[in-house]
Amino acid sequence: MARSVRVFQIDTFTQQMFAGNPASVVLDAEVLSDDEMLAIARELNNGYTAFVLPADASDHDVWVRFFTPRTESSFVGHATIATQYVLSRHDTAPRRLKQRQKAGIFDIEIRGTGAARRIAVRQPIPPIGRELNDREKLAVLDALALSSSDLDPRFDLRIVGGAAGGARTRLLVGVRGPQQLKQLKPDMNRLNTLSAQLGATGHFVFTLDSQIEGCLSLSRMFCPAIGVPEDPVSGNAHGLLGAYLLQHGILQREGERAAFTAAQGHFQNRPGQIDVELEFEDGGLSAVWIIGHAAQVFETTVTL
Repeated sequence: MARSVRVFQIDTFTQQMFAGNPASVVLDAEVLSDDEMLAIARELNNGYTAFVLPADASDHDVWVRFFTPRTESSFVGHATIATQYVLSRHDTAPRRLKQRQKAGIFDIEIRGTGAARRIAVRQPIPPIGRELNDREKLAVLDALALSSSDLDPRFDLRIVGGAAGGARTRLLVGVRGPQQLKQLKPDMNRLNTLSAQLGATGHFVFTLDSQIEGCLSLSRMFCPAIGVPEDPVSGNAHGLLGAYLLQHGILQREGERAAFTAAQGHFQNRPGQIDVELEFEDGGLSAVWIIGHAAQVFETTVTL
């Protein structure tokens, strides 16, 4: 018997089509097998495709699975923005809800209305992992075509995120300015090997000299280990960056929040911006919010 799913192409962390980070969203995905989800993700060929399923327990409102063209992922920030942008397209949609994925259950808020609405995703505190040793540091710099003089001396090269080797771990590399980002020549094969050796599935290179009005940081990210050579705009990585900058005393707390805006995608001609909020409780960091706009490119139906 024929089965149909609705497919949306969404550009995230932007209000303009053909900018930001693209993601596919598939509704009615409960009719699909795991193999079919992977086949659809491979066919759509975005970095990530989100498959939306009904809640299967009372502790969440929606269940989402994320696939690259190669494998399933536990959580994807920009694909969550895309998913909730699609689900909130009607005025009757809830303004607050809980989304389940392999990484757990996250709170979602819809802020604003209409095409200008923003999607806010609350994530747990990311753990700050280990600093690279000198040998590892030199290997990473060589793979990115950077020298030690290109680095921002305020920051160490450090793994941030979930358990070592987990899909949400990133190596954070601070550089002096946009010129260092522009000149990057990543060796994807070597970065792939280093991901396995270091226990970080992505390499997030950032500068605090963004030279973009209103933006604290500008960045690039490379994740060949999960089939994404360069991710245009990463929500998850900027949550990690927020916790990292807080630890280094860069972000200033105002009441129960600290916040900044970040830019990414400019070197791929897909500029986007992310708002990051750090939430505090009982004197300490309690959560990280990733917030962004989105724009719909197209909607279609796929019949199997």
